[in-house]
Amino acid sequence: MQEDLRRPVVAAVEEHGEAIVVRLAGELDLYNAGEARAALADASVQAPERLVVDLSEVTFIDSTGLGILVEARTKLKNRRALILAAPQLETRRALEVSGLDRYLPLHETVDAALAAEI
Repeated sequence: MQEDLRRPVVAAVEEHGEAIVVRLAGELDLYNAGEARAALADASVQAPERLVVDLSEVTFIDSTGLGILVEARTKLKNRRALILAAPQLETRRALEVSGLDRYLPLHETVDAALAAEI
């Protein structure tokens, strides 16, 4: 876990046609919330057809991190355009316990999220 603290929370931001993929990594919590919030806000400003948040490398997410995902959704004109991809078990559990899995579309892979209907 110590190495996650030194790891940038925003691993990459990639454009895929009309979609933007924001790849998050490590621990997503109060400590690094600003970086993640800024990356998602910057992506939202571009008004992508879909904004995919790749959670495959996120090892921990707290309520602040969950709030950032909700906040990112509210910044999009089409709120269904925010799609989550590839959460690990702990992240998936946090999404389920919070009930966010019912409001934020969840896909097993980034490719599936990019191909999904919105």
